[in-house]
Amino acid sequence: MTNFDFFIDGGIVVLYLVGTIAAGLWVRRYVRNVNDFLVAGRSVDLYLGIASLAATEFGIATCMANAELGFKYGFAGITPGIALAFAMFVVGYTGFCVKPLRDKQVITLPELFEDKFGARVRWASGVVIVLGGLLNMGVFLRQAGNFLTAVCGFDIAYLEIVMTLILLGVAAYTILGGMISVFITDYIQFVVMSIGLIAVVFLVVYQFGWIDMLSSLDQIRGPVAYNPFEDDTYGLDRILLDVLLAFASILTWQTIISRVLSAKDTKTAKHIFIGTSPFMLARFAIPAILGIAALHYFGPDKFTDSEAILAMPTMFAQLLPVGLIGIVVAAMLAADMSTNSSYMIAWSSVIYNDIMKPIHKGLWSDAKGLRWNRILIALIGIFLLLYGLWYPLKGDLWVYLQVTGTIYLSSMSVLLIAACYWKPANNWGAIAAIAIGCAIPMSYLILQEVSVTQEWILEVGPYKFGAVTYFAAALAMFIGSLIKPSNKKTK
Repeated sequence: MTNFDFFIDGGIVVLYLVGTIAAGLWVRRYVRNVNDFLVAGRSVDLYLGIASLAATEFGIATCMANAELGFKYGFAGITPGIALAFAMFVVGYTGFCVKPLRDKQVITLPELFEDKFGARVRWASGVVIVLGGLLNMGVFLRQAGNFLTAVCGFDIAYLEIVMTLILLGVAAYTILGGMISVFITDYIQFVVMSIGLIAVVFLVVYQFGWIDMLSSLDQIRGPVAYNPFEDDTYGLDRILLDVLLAFASILTWQTIISRVLSAKDTKTAKHIFIGTSPFMLARFAIPAILGIAALHYFGPDKFTDSEAILAMPTMFAQLLPVGLIGIVVAAMLAADMSTNSSYMIAWSSVIYNDIMKPIHKGLWSDAKGLRWNRILIALIGIFLLLYGLWYPLKGDLWVYLQVTGTIYLSSMSVLLIAACYWKPANNWGAIAAIAIGCAIPMSYLILQEVSVTQEWILEVGPYKFGAVTYFAAALAMFIGSLIKPSNKKTK
């Protein structure tokens, strides 16, 4: 059951999609070389940078994952957002790692690592970044399809068609316009998304009553809904992983770092981080409130633990009136298109700039470089479509995003800090950190699929695996760097 009207609401969505894609295609004329395509000519100002970064980090998958946290944990589910907002403000204010990274005028993180650790580490870093990034992004399309089928009432049999159409629209302007199109469409999407989500929050609070929502939360979840430390429901290991992942992602997540690298100067890059930090909290707080509203609307029994992610979109379908539901769907599509386009160009830039470096050696013409970047984006789109169709998501979506992100965040954050501030760091330590940082979370993803180890993996949990990975990668860097024989000749 849904209030979505295919003529009125569908018209709003189609009008928005056509306008956004047209805007993205229009600015392709400004793409003259690879530098324009990947980092927008390093000309991004403060306000465009803030809008683009805020829009990029708020997709449908993120919104559903964070609403799921609100449904299950109440306000305690906002903990990752608090950690991210704090981390982004601290890094922006101090310039920690961001300043030396932007001053180097690189396109990707691995490019920076080559100066300190050598070409092999650059290549290995690129492989790990793409592996973790693609696995992380792989579930985005399915979640977008699930959202649209729940809200718009599509038959689940048409999920693959919906996913394909979403991907084709995003790929069209990303392939042609690159980062310039991404920034322009991000700005549009930021405005639409803000209007749509704020309107929905006001509606649910007005309709349900803020006091009544809190009363339901008290009765159903109790004190743990306000305190993540209470009764270990949320868990210390989970909080530790939230903090570690927050700082690591702010420092090394390619879609975030690309905004720093596209800024017109280092000062602007730092201010983009400071200005975006409140939005990092909002991207958790707003969906969490909607998840709490869904808990109040449906109660705790309608959705099983694995189905909780559908609570928010199902509430939208039944609660939002004609017209507003179309604006909300357009807003969520805005968020998803922004995220997908940024992620596609982020991973393609690493593949081209770092993994393919031994092939092109920086000598290809701009025309050939642009052609290959566009081919890579198309191939990434095909992978995302296929992976989104067959991967069976287990547990919280946010947990999956944390685990797959850790595949590269753990080692890349260690490498970045060491490259900027630890003189003894060398390629032995870098390779050891990359290997350990990749092996632990990958083993978790594999072992949870094996029947013999499933029970044990469930008992240990993903949070301990994730937190241990960061410390293990740092230890590997320390030990590996110290045991490498010195090249200095002794007298």
